[in-house]
Amino acid sequence: MKIIIVGLGKVGQTLAFELSKEDNDITVIDNREGVVQDFASQYDIMGVIGNGSSYSTQMEAGIEAADLLIAVTGSDELNLLCCLIAKKAGNCHTIARVRTPEYSSELNFIKEELGLAMVINPEMAAADEIARVLKFPSAIDVDTFSKSRVDLLKFRVLEHSVLDEMRISDITSKTKGNILICAVERGEQLIIPNGDTVLKARDRISIVGASEEANDFFRQVGIVTNQVKNIMIAGGGTIAYYLAKMLIASGISVKIMEKDMKRCETLCELLPRATIVYGDGTDRDLLKEEGLEKYESFAALTNIDEENVLLSLYAKKVSNAKVITKINRITFDEVISELDLDTVIHPKDITSELIIRYVRSMKNSLGSNVETLHKIINNKAEALEFIIRENSRATDIPLQELPIKKGILVASINRKGKIIIPRGFDMMKKEDTVIVITQLAGLNDIDDILAK
Repeated sequence: MKIIIVGLGKVGQTLAFELSKEDNDITVIDNREGVVQDFASQYDIMGVIGNGSSYSTQMEAGIEAADLLIAVTGSDELNLLCCLIAKKAGNCHTIARVRTPEYSSELNFIKEELGLAMVINPEMAAADEIARVLKFPSAIDVDTFSKSRVDLLKFRVLEHSVLDEMRISDITSKTKGNILICAVERGEQLIIPNGDTVLKARDRISIVGASEEANDFFRQVGIVTNQVKNIMIAGGGTIAYYLAKMLIASGISVKIMEKDMKRCETLCELLPRATIVYGDGTDRDLLKEEGLEKYESFAALTNIDEENVLLSLYAKKVSNAKVITKINRITFDEVISELDLDTVIHPKDITSELIIRYVRSMKNSLGSNVETLHKIINNKAEALEFIIRENSRATDIPLQELPIKKGILVASINRKGKIIIPRGFDMMKKEDTVIVITQLAGLNDIDDILAK
């Protein structure tokens, strides 16, 4: 596919890098000459210097032959204008990033009236992901599928847990839980497990199951599943606003610490039911004064990654809070993972997942669409949800008889609302929604799980 990306900020660069790895023809547009030249030469893609909302600039970028234009500049209005020009000049699909809170309630209207394929609000998406985790605080990550009927949850096996030294084949009989352990992280090693795999303390394991089944499994192995009652948030930016709004609606008490007085005043008006504290969230004395050690959760959402990391480490030291850390720029993933920060949120990666899912669905030609996509296990694997719209080589044959590629696991089948955790004799059928865990990148269609 030929894809044009307007705006080479953090999100634009992440998108260009990820989509170029999936055999797409990428052109980037930005008005900063040095940024375009450096990025284009580094990743061997075409770069155009100029205003992305200009007809002549888009023509130079090849809009007439483009399949998709993605506008992710720092201006919502400019993004929308870029998409309008692209629709007229090239009649291609368009995606716009729209971040302003005032537009948040109007995203569907904007999408429909302007004919956009997708409107993305990265901050709202990040807040939604944090809110999901806080409803299940023992999990490191929580991803949902099948319209929230199925959960993919990652958690750590603690010392002296009943799961420590337990063989996976024994879990079903001992816990009577209808779940599937689909991935095990042991240090830097990623294991797609089988029945003989033995779990060990400090393993990070990912499970798939219907929401009620997953909750029942965690209760049986002694893991707390109740959502938190309160949260302290350091940083009063856009993500903090969206998150506070969601949590307050769920009955969770919210305190936000913000060092900019004008922003505090704005938050007081927007969030009358939240407690807004004027002060520097990195001040240890202020954190102690505001009772950090008594909070059930803490989110470090300042605009500085280093501050967020240090704040989270401090919160883990002085409290038993569920800790959330926002990371925007730091690329030392292997260092971050070693710090045991609990849950780490990357807003740019969340946006990238949503757009890659859409691109793969556009490329599919065999009758199954990528409905949901989550990068999991530090981007070492993907969890994909396919809707099977046509019969294929993968349907109506028991899983144990299919030539499924190594490193791929069929984790769940949703058949008309009934969630099936598949065994060898189960089959995928037309109209099913299927969740696949894979270490192989670039799956566009359910038939891609099969060896040639």
